[in-house]
Amino acid sequence: MALKEIRIPVRKLPHFSGLSLPRYVTGGSAGMDLHAAVTEDVLIGPGERALIPTGLIIALPEGFEAQIRPRSGLALTHGITLVNSPGTIDADYRGEIGVLLINHGKEPFLISRGARIAQMVVTSVYRAAWTESCDLESTVRGNGGFGHSGTS
Repeated sequence: MALKEIRIPVRKLPHFSGLSLPRYVTGGSAGMDLHAAVTEDVLIGPGERALIPTGLIIALPEGFEAQIRPRSGLALTHGITLVNSPGTIDADYRGEIGVLLINHGKEPFLISRGARIAQMVVTSVYRAAWTESCDLESTVRGNGGFGHSGTS
């Protein structure tokens, strides 16, 4: 089955020069790596956070969003993740994509130019239309939450 493809206009900012556009690495990849468009190294200490520029501005079609997600290897190996995960790039946003990283590890982490810092997943969006109701359909789970599933 061929996957649907959408065209997304992209603008490269001057500090993006020499970097690669996000791309799918394998045929089954859902996300594309985002690269750090820093002009000098950024050191993120344990417990610290930093906004890392990507040098990219995109124009998503209406009805789509781009989710910015952590890279699992950085999270596992160094404790590097996103403060707001996933971050959302809305279709009407026209600013530079920035990645808000946090270091949950025990050692400082160095972000160098071109480092793969996050992944971006482009997906469709549905609008919710609320319908007030006094009675909602019941379920087996009911109002159980926050660890309720998987307990007896």
